[in-house]
Amino acid sequence: MAKEEKKEEAVVEQVEAKLTDIPGIGPGTVAKLEAAGVYDLMGLAVMSPSDLAELAGVGAAVARKAIQAARGMMQLGFTDGVEFDKKRQDIHYITTGSQNLNNLLGGKGVESKSITEAYGAFGSGKTQLGLTLTVSVQLPLEAGGANGKAVFIDTEGTFRPERIRQISESLGANPDKVLKNILVARAFNSDHQMLLLDKITELIKDGEPIKLVVIDSLTAHFRAEFSGRGQLADRQQRLNRYLHQLMKLAEQHNLAVYVTNQVMANPAMMFGDPTTAIGGNIVGHASTYRMYLRRGKGGSRVAKLIDSPNLPDNETSFFLTAGGVKDEEE
Repeated sequence: MAKEEKKEEAVVEQVEAKLTDIPGIGPGTVAKLEAAGVYDLMGLAVMSPSDLAELAGVGAAVARKAIQAARGMMQLGFTDGVEFDKKRQDIHYITTGSQNLNNLLGGKGVESKSITEAYGAFGSGKTQLGLTLTVSVQLPLEAGGANGKAVFIDTEGTFRPERIRQISESLGANPDKVLKNILVARAFNSDHQMLLLDKITELIKDGEPIKLVVIDSLTAHFRAEFSGRGQLADRQQRLNRYLHQLMKLAEQHNLAVYVTNQVMANPAMMFGDPTTAIGGNIVGHASTYRMYLRRGKGGSRVAKLIDSPNLPDNETSFFLTAGGVKDEEE
């Protein structure tokens, strides 16, 4: 019993600890860190001493000591499988609106603390799935939602309030109330797109119950700004950094990330489907769940699970209706 009580006390201390509790980090330094998007001990713990020294204007020795203290408070390190399993108990799932699609993703829908990517040609249903998820996330837990708000980062001008109204009405929800719980930002270039991730952290810090981030599309700006083989390495490096920020955001705040991705036709492909996702292996490795969407027979859409850490490759069909993503045509 005494051991359990000590563990509980340690957890309480960890929750209550703030950046100002770290030696060498005063209110002025905290303000600089927050301006750079670092709001908590975890954000500080995963920084390098040189980055902290540059951001906060402190010496290398002070930066090293502060990071070590943050890591000590966060108890970062190895944990056994049982403890890790306990940490995953707080994961939630957001229904896609289609039980077929939910089953493809493990039975319940899009998972928190992970990135779910959908790639495919235009008209394959990528955006419609994203719009459906922004409504579904607001449902109560027992109805396949997360009782939370959604953030929609729009890089291609695809967000349509009228579609949200249609999907909301089909669920019997108040369309204006649903729209109020979706925070939309139009990203005009890759720098703006990256900056918006810091804004999400600020919103969460201010008490917004954000449980889903939708990015439509992930690669549009990177593809447009970095063209040709000469800029490929720069593009991939920048995209890699962005995806790692996304992963950290999902993990730290227990939210689901759904991204759409553009495609190209591979001219070297002589047989089979030449459709290839943009972003190469960097996007493929970063996505926890990866789906390929395409048009099927009779107005249906086909989703094929390409990659997952725990699910077999499989495919299923669904329909795009006035009420969003469904198993059957209306």
